Amino acid sequence: RSLAFSLDGQFILTSGLDGGIVLLKWKRISERKLKDAVDFGNYLLSNLNNYVLQENIFLRNMPEWAKISGGRLDSSVFRSDSQVKFKRASSVEIEEEDEYSLLTQGKSSETTWLDQKAEKAIKEETAKFADKRKEVKDGIKRLRKKIQEMMFENALVPKIEKLDQQEFNLDVEEQERQQIESEKEVARVRKDIEMENLANTYLREIIKEDCWDAMSVKGRSVRSFHLPCEVQNYPMKERSPEEMAFLERILHMKKIEKADLKLRREIVDFESHIPVAKEEGEKTEEGEKRDDETMNALEGSLSSHFGADTSVLYPQMEMHTREEKINQIILLRDIIYNVKAAFNKEFDSVTRMKELEIGRVKERNVRISEILNQLEIQEEIWEATLTDNEKPDRDLIVLASEIKVVKYLTPIQKAKEKIMARINYKRRLAAQGDNARERGLMDMMNGVLEVKKEDILKMEIPPPPFATKPEALWNEDEKKIYKEYEKKVKELNEEREKHRKILETELRKLQSSVQETTQTFDEIVNRLFEKKVKSEMVIYQEELKITNLLYSLLLDEELSTREAGLNHYLEKKRKEKMYTSDAVKAARAQVDAYRETYDILVAEDKLMERGFRKEYSDVPAHHIDQLFKLYKRRPRAQKMKVVYDTTNPYGDQPGSVKAMQDAYAQLMKAIDEMDEFANKPEGLDYTVWDRFCVSRRAKVESEQQIKQKALILAEMQTFLQKRVEDDEKVRKDIEQIFSELNLLREMKMKFQLDLMVQFLLKQGQVELDGSNLIPDYTDAILINRSIIEELNSTIRAQGEKKVASMVESKDFRKGIFQLEWEHKKIQMQIDDLNQKARDIQKLNVTKDRQLFLTVLNYDSRMNREVSVMEATLTFLDKVHKKNVQQREKLIMDLEKQIDQKKVANQKLSKEIREMLVSVSERRHIFEASDSELLKEKIHKERYEDILQRQQLVDLAKAQAQELSILQAEVERLRMRTFPAFFDVQEY
Repeated sequence: RSLAFSLDGQFILTSGLDGGIVLLKWKRISERKLKDAVDFGNYLLSNLNNYVLQENIFLRNMPEWAKISGGRLDSSVFRSDSQVKFKRASSVEIEEEDEYSLLTQGKSSETTWLDQKAEKAIKEETAKFADKRKEVKDGIKRLRKKIQEMMFENALVPKIEKLDQQEFNLDVEEQERQQIESEKEVARVRKDIEMENLANTYLREIIKEDCWDAMSVKGRSVRSFHLPCEVQNYPMKERSPEEMAFLERILHMKKIEKADLKLRREIVDFESHIPVAKEEGEKTEEGEKRDDETMNALEGSLSSHFGADTSVLYPQMEMHTREEKINQIILLRDIIYNVKAAFNKEFDSVTRMKELEIGRVKERNVRISEILNQLEIQEEIWEATLTDNEKPDRDLIVLASEIKVVKYLTPIQKAKEKIMARINYKRRLAAQGDNARERGLMDMMNGVLEVKKEDILKMEIPPPPFATKPEALWNEDEKKIYKEYEKKVKELNEEREKHRKILETELRKLQSSVQETTQTFDEIVNRLFEKKVKSEMVIYQEELKITNLLYSLLLDEELSTREAGLNHYLEKKRKEKMYTSDAVKAARAQVDAYRETYDILVAEDKLMERGFRKEYSDVPAHHIDQLFKLYKRRPRAQKMKVVYDTTNPYGDQPGSVKAMQDAYAQLMKAIDEMDEFANKPEGLDYTVWDRFCVSRRAKVESEQQIKQKALILAEMQTFLQKRVEDDEKVRKDIEQIFSELNLLREMKMKFQLDLMVQFLLKQGQVELDGSNLIPDYTDAILINRSIIEELNSTIRAQGEKKVASMVESKDFRKGIFQLEWEHKKIQMQIDDLNQKARDIQKLNVTKDRQLFLTVLNYDSRMNREVSVMEATLTFLDKVHKKNVQQREKLIMDLEKQIDQKKVANQKLSKEIREMLVSVSERRHIFEASDSELLKEKIHKERYEDILQRQQLVDLAKAQAQELSILQAEVERLRMRTFPAFFDVQEY
């Protein structure tokens, strides 16, 4: 008739016509569809609630319902809301049944054995995960309830604040999109990490190949067992074939040189015709020479003592060429390599020795641990291990324990691991199965093939069963059995003690052997360390040689480079000198030719001037003088200041052709003015004037031509002087280059001859600076020895005279100082005497001084008075001591009295306390009885006690006053007897 879905869409509830209700399991669908169905059901439920609320609001506003009180309406609304909420909560809190129980609900009671096993497994799994399932279900219920409450509150808010139903749904597409993006990001990050790991792996391989695999000898160290001493070997690379070939070539060359030297010596010996009888002497001399050569080759290092062959080295005093120095460097490097190889060989033997020693220590430690277990001693066993520096290969191997990050596995790898884990689990189960051999060994021999003595000694002898009974109830047989038991126990204990002593002795031997062997190895490591220090010293010596040779090669190369540069510069200057010399010759030839023409013009001009009077001999004499004056007069040329543009090379320059032409035109113009008839002397014929003008014009032209030639000649001489100066400059440059070349060659020669030789000096021997030991004798003069001796004697005599005069002046100055001191001393004595005279004048003459002045025997009188005073002092001292003793006795008596008084006071105080108690009791009694007689009696007793106390106080005060008077009397007598002591005490 009807059906209904559960909210989660898992079940269907149907009802039939017969009134029966059936709960059916819904077919499993996908999670997405299931979620859509749930969301749709929630959506329908929220819409229904909205409709109900809208209808309630409409009904509330109707006039028929307005008469109902507000409280009732509110309660009805609250009930309706609470009912809806209760229905929703009840629908949520429907108990969900388990999937397996629903599957098995409709089955019949007749089940097979397989079904029973499956049900049993399902129940076990359900019981196993029941708490977890319940926790998950409760969480889902709380979450569902929270969401439904939020949806219900959303339905009650106004429309403007209301959220859509879809906003409460999960956006599956967004989730899928974010999941895809996250997977892409994970893939990208994984790819970046893989690339970074690949780069780091590549870098690691490069570093490993260059710094580890390329090393023929890996860097490692060996450490002593007990001492803080660690020795490292020399990491060494394999030498390349080119280096080996170059080294072989140098060694072959050295062999050829040795053979050549030997052959030359044989030739020299043969040519010298030495007798045969002296062959043995020659051999010894040749051996000594060879030893000397070997020592010369070994000067500066001790590499021959450390596995290196130094016979192939060049002598240090014979290396002059560049090739020899380069070959020496290669040979020194080979020696360093051999020294390192020899040390590494010994280092490897020590390393193998340590590994063997560690193996022996481990074997002994196994036995030591067994002995300690048998003796039941808890003692830490010293273990010998290799450190990381001794095994550097460990740094290249990453252990699984060092990786703290969980390894990422792909799904295929995870499935493979699961399969392998399952296979291993089956193997372990098969291995743990019934093993007949082990079970038989355990049953027959208690799991061991051999019974050891230690196991027998550990066994306990069981006491006889009658040992629990009293000894009086034992019979004779039981007593015999017990005696035998005691004897066996005693023998077993003796055997145990003997075995214990044997084990302790063996333990001590093993420990001492371990200590001795490790200490012996430590001594070997110490010796190896000392050898390493010496090897380092030898290597540094050879490297110092190499450094010196490299420095000499660099210096030689620098000098050669400077020499080549100077030669090139010299060649350039020589070419320039040839060019300047040719230019000077050509300029000088041109100047000489032009000077000849200039001299001819000057001579012609002078002839013209000299022949003037002859030419005008027909003219009267006074006209000749006037004409000659006019002939010598020249017009004044107007000097024009011309500003020349020095920046423009094409402008007007001083002495240019245009300027000269302008000056010549102005001169001719002035000459034309002078040729006018107005300037003609009176009485001179016109023909003569015309002829005079022509000759004067010719003279002026000749002078202008001479001036022009002189200017040109001056310019040519200036140009020639410039050429000569350039040629001289080039010559000086060449001379300077020659001097530098000569200086450089001298330096080069000096450098080639002045070799740097390395020597080994003994301890405490210091090499002195040789700069002051070789003076420069270039400016020295050779003088006869007699002249030097005469000069020395003269200098010595003059020096002695000077010393004598200085001593004399010193003594004289000393006398002056002494006289000044005596003068000061006498002056001070005068002042002292004057002061004493003034004191005598001002001195007061007392009785004592009068006695001193009048009495003849003043000293004897003073001695008698002193003796009388000493006797008086001794008497007073005895009296004082007697008085002190009496006062001490009195003080002791007083102290005793004080102690007695203290005891009496204590008794009195105790009695007072008791009396106070009795007084208080009597006061109570008196207060109770109220008798006047008792009160009077008590007052009288109290008065007597007060009087007695007052008397005691007065007596104590009188005694104290008497003591103070006695002390004052003692002090007065002491001051009267010894007044000087009190003066000293005051000071």
